[in-house]
Amino acid sequence: MNETNLSWVTEFVLLGLSNSQELQPFLFLIFSLLYLAILLGNFLIILTVTSDSRLHTPMYFLLANLSFIDICVASFATPKMIADFLVERKVISFDACLAQIFFVHLFTGSEMVILVSMAYDRYVAICKPLHYMTIMSRRVCIALVLFSWFVGFIHTTSQLAFTVNLPFCGPNQVDSFFCDLPLVTKLACIDTYVVSLLIVADSGFLSMSSFLLLVVSYTVILITVRNRSSASMAKARSTLTAHITVVTLFFGPCIFIYVWPFSSYSVDKILAVFYTIFTPILNPVIYTLRNKEVKSAMSKLKSRYLKPGQVSAVIRNVLFLEMK
Repeated sequence: MNETNLSWVTEFVLLGLSNSQELQPFLFLIFSLLYLAILLGNFLIILTVTSDSRLHTPMYFLLANLSFIDICVASFATPKMIADFLVERKVISFDACLAQIFFVHLFTGSEMVILVSMAYDRYVAICKPLHYMTIMSRRVCIALVLFSWFVGFIHTTSQLAFTVNLPFCGPNQVDSFFCDLPLVTKLACIDTYVVSLLIVADSGFLSMSSFLLLVVSYTVILITVRNRSSASMAKARSTLTAHITVVTLFFGPCIFIYVWPFSSYSVDKILAVFYTIFTPILNPVIYTLRNKEVKSAMSKLKSRYLKPGQVSAVIRNVLFLEMK
């Protein structure tokens, strides 16, 4: 890498979500609460799945991994965004900017493949129920998770390759709350039209291929479910509704930003907030509200660790220790 490229611009200025100083404390409070909810909701799903033996199935194994990735997606930029609400000048170093680009594409690329894996799991469960445990063995489930991270790594490495050698010598203001790759490349001192097309083609290929695989999978599943009428199929419909809702919420903003990259910056900001904040917070809600097994397991978890009087006893013990 040419060192002079890095010496020209050593930091970027993030313009954030709003220029209004009056809104900063309000946004700090709102996004702090949202981020806390993301951590609690997704950690609760991971804890529930790992602690209840009835949920040690391929579907819930993949769901727990989805929750872990959601935590990662929400954490690559949200803590800095929250901290930046308290300062007037929002600055990020060149290396930290590249790190954000690396992690956002690693996590979102992995999440796309995990969602495809979950669709494949539902396809096997509904269309080939007699062979389900044979096909979706523990080894296959682990392989699907590892493959999702492998695809995410290859995707983010290819995206980062377009950026690291670009010369940044002038403008350094990024009109977002994190280093979004299309916005950063536009700040380079050379014509980045071809680079921008390659970035869009790379992200667009992964997004559209994953989305088309999901559409085909869920179409086949829905046709199979419609042709069968039983209690198990009613349960399958409920599960499918949750899966399709999550897929729509995640892929909608991603496809809009990267496959149709000619929208305004303000729209891009809203969509970026949607897939980094609201999708990770909605996933636990969608999967728990429509899933009796998860709700039952959470009730058992609550009764096990939060027995009547246990919380008050802990508080009394803490107060007693402080008084001593």
